[in-house]
Amino acid sequence: MAQKLYVGNLPFTATEEELNGLFSQHGQVVSVQIISDRDTGRPRGFAFVEMENAEEAIRALDSQPFGGRNLKVSLARERQGGGGGGQGGGGRQRGGRW
Repeated sequence: MAQKLYVGNLPFTATEEELNGLFSQHGQVVSVQIISDRDTGRPRGFAFVEMENAEEAIRALDSQPFGGRNLKVSLARERQGGGGGGQGGGGRQRGGRW
């Protein structure tokens, strides 16, 4: 069964093809998705890789250099709860000023 990995500390120049090649050395890769900022379209420095033999890939690649940075590879966690972001709630600060 395929498992999803979180791959962090990616160089911003990394491509999905490069990650596929790197991870496929440690098992069958099902999918690779580099996450981009929705407003700018620029990479955010992390990706998700879905693959067989995830434990082997974690052991082999976590903390290993890639593109001048040390990768952070771990099992991905399920997203918690609803939407994020937002501007936060208002409310008055002490002293009656905003």
